Amino acid sequence: MQKLFLLIFFVALGSPVWAGEVERSPLSIGEALRFPSKILGEERTLNIYLPPGYHKDQSKRYPVIYLLDGSMEEGFLHIAGLVQFGSFSWIHMLPESILVGVGNVDRKRDFTYASNALKDQKEFPSSGGSSKFIASLMKEMQPLIQRNYRVSGETTLIGQSLGGLLATEILVKHTNLFDHYIIVSPSLWWDGESLLKRIPANCCAAKAIYVGVGKEGAVMERLARELHDKIDPNGQRETVHFGYFKQLDHGDTLHLAVYDAFGKLFSNKPPQE
Repeated sequence: MQKLFLLIFFVALGSPVWAGEVERSPLSIGEALRFPSKILGEERTLNIYLPPGYHKDQSKRYPVIYLLDGSMEEGFLHIAGLVQFGSFSWIHMLPESILVGVGNVDRKRDFTYASNALKDQKEFPSSGGSSKFIASLMKEMQPLIQRNYRVSGETTLIGQSLGGLLATEILVKHTNLFDHYIIVSPSLWWDGESLLKRIPANCCAAKAIYVGVGKEGAVMERLARELHDKIDPNGQRETVHFGYFKQLDHGDTLHLAVYDAFGKLFSNKPPQE
């Protein structure tokens, strides 16, 4: 009876009941750049999301957001969705931007500096390559994007977990490499918290910085809070923000934290509770 009703319904609408052949075509949201990294000695991949109007106005230039852990099976797709949504004209959370997802080969190697902690060395035997990765980011990846796309010069870095550790290392050691830093659930426990201990108070005064963390245990939550408080000990810098997501954990904090960061770093909207 239900099938008969649906048949009558579609006929009444004048729609064909049998559609016949279905046309299929690839659905793409961007492109991938593969290049041989001389610094890292291997092929690397950058996944690129371009704003919808990128090819229409050849004179317009765009900010670039670099996403660590930016492989297709990692953070690229859902962060690209946030970039698109946030730049809709009726949302106006952030300007139309190019997203560059930095694909991984060995994140434990690339996102960590050498640790003196035996536990770190045992659990992360390939660790200690962050200086080379940062050099590639600085001397190969950013110039590659600048040569191939119309960029404005404004840049943002997003890093979570070990990627947050690397983002913090870049913030401290190569402050001017990016204009905005979104650091989520940073693994600052690495090497006995040595990086956190080296951060001077009121560092990076000219930068816009967002630190976020979920309900991830006492250590992770303390480290994220201490990072924020070292950067802005008096809580008076309007360009430094902290987000705590008690309903989320280490696995799912990134999405809402980045959404919150976009709103606080780029728009004039009041922060959402």
